[in-house]
Amino acid sequence: MTAVRQVVLDASVGVKWFRDEPGSAEARELLLAHGRGETQLVVPSLFVYEVVAVATRTLSAADARVFWERFMSWRLSVVEVGGDFVSEVLAVRERLGCSFCDAASPALAAQLDTQLYSADARAHAQFAGVQLI
Repeated sequence: MTAVRQVVLDASVGVKWFRDEPGSAEARELLLAHGRGETQLVVPSLFVYEVVAVATRTLSAADARVFWERFMSWRLSVVEVGGDFVSEVLAVRERLGCSFCDAASPALAAQLDTQLYSADARAHAQFAGVQLI
């Protein structure tokens, strides 16, 4: 049995699931690989707020609820912001010179010792091992 590859996504990748722009195909492939059980997508809870806000921006309340049910069916692994994780986020924020929110995904990748995928070169280009899409 092959081990499932775990990766952390920044919300900048998740919003590409709903847009047609450079990197969207790669972002969607990560979600499909997750659905096939080849990859486990792990995200900080901030990811949920940011991605759902973008995805539902133009939807009616009823359509937004349908979207939410679909989003939840994807079964992303969501890590809550708190405790030791906040300490890591603050340390990464200091190292990268980015906002607390922008530091959450790289901090999670560092904490889990796994790959970070991001489309935010401004905030994450200096993070060791980041895969920019």
